[in-house]
Amino acid sequence: MISMTGFAARRGAGLGYVWVWDLRSVNGKGLDLRLRVPDWIDGLEAAVRADLQKAVARGSVSLTLKVAQDEGRDDTAFRLNETSLAAALAAIGRIEATAMDKGVTLRQPTSVDVLTLRGVIDATQQETDTSPLRQAVLVDLPDLLADFTAMRAKEGAALATILGGQIDKIAELTDAARAEVQTRADSQADTLRQAVAKILGATEAVDPARLAQELAILTVKTDVTEELDRLAAHVAAARAHLTDGAGVGRKLDFLMQEFMREANTLCSKAQSLALTRIGLDLKTVIDQMREQVQNVE
Repeated sequence: MISMTGFAARRGAGLGYVWVWDLRSVNGKGLDLRLRVPDWIDGLEAAVRADLQKAVARGSVSLTLKVAQDEGRDDTAFRLNETSLAAALAAIGRIEATAMDKGVTLRQPTSVDVLTLRGVIDATQQETDTSPLRQAVLVDLPDLLADFTAMRAKEGAALATILGGQIDKIAELTDAARAEVQTRADSQADTLRQAVAKILGATEAVDPARLAQELAILTVKTDVTEELDRLAAHVAAARAHLTDGAGVGRKLDFLMQEFMREANTLCSKAQSLALTRIGLDLKTVIDQMREQVQNVE
């Protein structure tokens, strides 16, 4: 069993750069990949996305990669484009003049703001051809994914243990309900006999056929045998899913709906305080189990 919750991080360096990977995930209905990688490294995002899709089947996954120049790198790798700088400054001047005419006060741009404008800085050939850097960065990706997968597997093993205990509790409550049904049957028989005796004692106009029909309807309405049988079948299916391996999250989620449906019906047919309490305990355990299932891939 694999959990949809996981985290992994790695650091790397090479070719005058340093980089940091951050990969984390939480539960999700499907596979939602959110990547934040440098767009100036050609082909990087496509390569990362392809490997992630192979490693993860379900979950909301966020991957961030930060790449920066090494402190010891020669700053001559970047050069100012004087023409673009002059054009940018002229444009800023026109914007400020227009704003003043309109009575609008603008924040003064800093040198960093100007440097980040497109075209102000020219890169050397090393930055233009980013394929060597892409290859260097991607070397860390398999180990990052391995760490990430290992954590999700560890979390999944813990989830399997928790879910196994909750399934055992549901089975235990189902058996207790079967025992209580027999106790309830004896009590119901006495109650019905007393009620029928009162009716027959009060009037002789009772139609025996109609009375038998009403008693049969009452018996059907309070019969929970089918619900208990289905609960037992769901318990067996849930235990089987725990050993199926990865990709059982949706199956378990569907089973939670079926578990709750039977527990609700059991409560509505209980006709017994003890059986109602068992049904409520079942609903509590099922609800707790459903919360855990939300994290299963």
